[in-house]
Amino acid sequence: MTEIATPYIADKRTPRKSAEDLRAQIPGWGADLDPADRPSYPREQPGIETGARWDFPERQPEKWPRERSVEHAFLPPVFGTSTPPAGLSGAIRRYAYKYSEGRAAHWLLLIGADRVDAWEHHLKSLATSHPDNPITETGVVSEFRRGGFRSRFGQNRADVNHQWIDPIIVAGPWVMAAIGLTAAYKTLRKERT
Repeated sequence: MTEIATPYIADKRTPRKSAEDLRAQIPGWGADLDPADRPSYPREQPGIETGARWDFPERQPEKWPRERSVEHAFLPPVFGTSTPPAGLSGAIRRYAYKYSEGRAAHWLLLIGADRVDAWEHHLKSLATSHPDNPITETGVVSEFRRGGFRSRFGQNRADVNHQWIDPIIVAGPWVMAAIGLTAAYKTLRKERT
């Protein structure tokens, strides 16, 4: 069984590996051993007071089960609580944390959960008196008013390479949703007659 690293404990219990062992195991290890190459070197000297008055900080209370990386034994002492995972996107996020952070599946699931979350909020906005307006909220109108096209050419901007696909990515889902709703409406109207 591999031991999980706990960076929050002042007194490490596992013995450190020697520099030779690490250099043999990890290609390129030790590139920053020279103090002149490390801007943090003066703060690493023994005897420098850090100002910390604790060995382990007081833990923030966990009000609902949080996502936790499989690489860590427990949550960090402080973590974000502004938006608890909810709905389908929350289920996808919880599932993503079953994978290691070193795996592409973990990150692809989190990206997918963000897209699902955006669509959940778009659909939720349709039930309000002020639904989302994809035309004004994407900034398309300002492209015509504020010199958007003029600023793209002759400026060596990196985003010019992918600007052709931006309308497809932004408008495509809305157009597909409109086509789907129109088809559903026509089907329902046909069935009633």
